[in-house]
Amino acid sequence: MVRDLPSLLRRGDILVSNDTRVIPAQLEGRRGMARVGITLDRPLPDGTWHALARNARRLRPGDVLAFPAGLSAEVRACEGGSVALAFNQEGEAFAAALREAAVLALPPYIVRPDGPSAADASDYQTVFAREDGAVAAPTAGLHFTPSLLAALEAAGIASATITLHVGAGTFLPMRHDDVSRHQIHAERGVVTPAQAAAINAARETGGRIVAIGTTTLRLLETATGADGVVRPFEGDTDLFILPGHAFRSADLLMTNFHLPRSTLFMLVCAFAGHDRMRAAYAHAVATGYRFYSYGDATLLERA
Repeated sequence: MVRDLPSLLRRGDILVSNDTRVIPAQLEGRRGMARVGITLDRPLPDGTWHALARNARRLRPGDVLAFPAGLSAEVRACEGGSVALAFNQEGEAFAAALREAAVLALPPYIVRPDGPSAADASDYQTVFAREDGAVAAPTAGLHFTPSLLAALEAAGIASATITLHVGAGTFLPMRHDDVSRHQIHAERGVVTPAQAAAINAARETGGRIVAIGTTTLRLLETATGADGVVRPFEGDTDLFILPGHAFRSADLLMTNFHLPRSTLFMLVCAFAGHDRMRAAYAHAVATGYRFYSYGDATLLERA
């Protein structure tokens, strides 16, 4: 059970988790009489938002979309099903408008015919959530509670948080049998100097780095040099981890059971070994484990 985690780790190990906070990211707007569905993806350096749009082919740069709560956005660029939107509000005013006008962009396998429930608003946030910006929850963190964190601390296991704002691209399936043709959507990440120092200090004294979730692992790998040292980082990462990747950061990975044909299943195969993961998933299916966001977890050692 997840509550047994303190006994599975060692004194001096460091738990690294993702402290991103999920924002309401799904909007229903209008361009004139036409309805347009928008899912926010990530903020861009120029202050606009990258978003996925339903009926995107009908949109052109210069179009203005009207949303509830006095929120509107000008389309600055269009490419495929993606748009760049300049909203009429920013900062806390923008956050307040989203809370009123938008809903959570839950994964498609969480069926809510009437939209996300009030319970989802709290259930879909991890205990680590601090920094607004994610479209989807880093779901490995959903297993943690204050009492479990206290037990880990009492067992001498250190902790640190880093931030990767999970984007809408996490829901997109593989569309090609040739994995080299799949493009990972960029996501915004931050590793502060203090966070990097804490992680490096644990490793220098013999502790293992335990990544909580694939988002944490992807950001750690982005921020870690060939020498194994974690460095401060702030920017976008589109790191696509496939079997053959030479891991430099985490020694263990805690993560949920992922969709078939997904980039995340490829990541866990790269980390723990393809045969081991196929055997683990076969056991999970045969035993009735729960998959996906609100499901069960694995604790993987690096192969």
